[in-house]
Amino acid sequence: MGFLEKLGLKKKEKVEKGVEKSRSGIMKKIGKAIAGKTTVDAEVLDDLEEILITSDVGVKTTLEIIDRIETRVAEDRYLNSGELQKILREEIIALLKDHAPDKPAEFDAEFPRKPHIVMIVGVNGVGKTTTIGKLAHLYKVAGKKVMLGAADTFRAAAVDQLKIWSERAGVPIIQQGQNADPAAVAYDTVESAKAKGADIALVDTAGRLHNKKSLMEELAKIKRVMGKVVDDAPHEVLLVLDASTGQNAMQQAQAFTDFVDITGLVLTKLDGTAKGGIVIGVSNELDVPVKYIGVGEDIEDLQVFDRELFVNSMFKE
Repeated sequence: MGFLEKLGLKKKEKVEKGVEKSRSGIMKKIGKAIAGKTTVDAEVLDDLEEILITSDVGVKTTLEIIDRIETRVAEDRYLNSGELQKILREEIIALLKDHAPDKPAEFDAEFPRKPHIVMIVGVNGVGKTTTIGKLAHLYKVAGKKVMLGAADTFRAAAVDQLKIWSERAGVPIIQQGQNADPAAVAYDTVESAKAKGADIALVDTAGRLHNKKSLMEELAKIKRVMGKVVDDAPHEVLLVLDASTGQNAMQQAQAFTDFVDITGLVLTKLDGTAKGGIVIGVSNELDVPVKYIGVGEDIEDLQVFDRELFVNSMFKE
């Protein structure tokens, strides 16, 4: 049982409700494609391929899913719609990458080393600061000693917003205001987290993709200085993406992976979009696990990603 479920929060219902728009769109299309069909023929598979691509799963990932299904049904194409949907769910679950054991997703799990340093990246407007605030709150409620680092010094609003979240969560923040050296803020955050015995430090960073060279150099410097204070820091690099932007989120993800090693994904705003297929596509194409998904505005609506629950909710009959 996950941490949020221990608090009496209904994860299954939250996720199912959060992907409702995506599910209703994709399942309606699948229902039409297989209505009256008694065999899984080339026409059914072509229709399924088109449905997955137009649901923001992406071309590359869709073709992999179709290949897997073709292999499964090669010997016996006489499957009913329920069996085809079952195979679809199983193959997508198998395709999704699971969490790495040294990067625990549950908020009350023990970290392999302390302080556990997490660098958060993502473009402006995807919900990065809100995600950091929610993570801080949930880790704090789970009994962890948390610290925040406001290293997105490019925008004054970013520092101010993170300060507000630190107050809400009741966790300390290291900040030097707008235009401060981001690497210096990151260094001070990790140094303070180490000195004060923090369990985890969440370090915000800037996301101005219009100047990739500058951002690349900045992120590289931030990583380098944190590693001088704590070995192997940052231990995680989480990329926050707005699920409602569909394929734009994929392009953002690919841009960030050009200059930073992403270890986990956070997909926000799933509850307000029919483009939930992006969760499957971006994880598979980047070969990076989805760690958290946002399925609502409330703090507990930032959910630890459960690939089986997500896929079964998305493709629920």
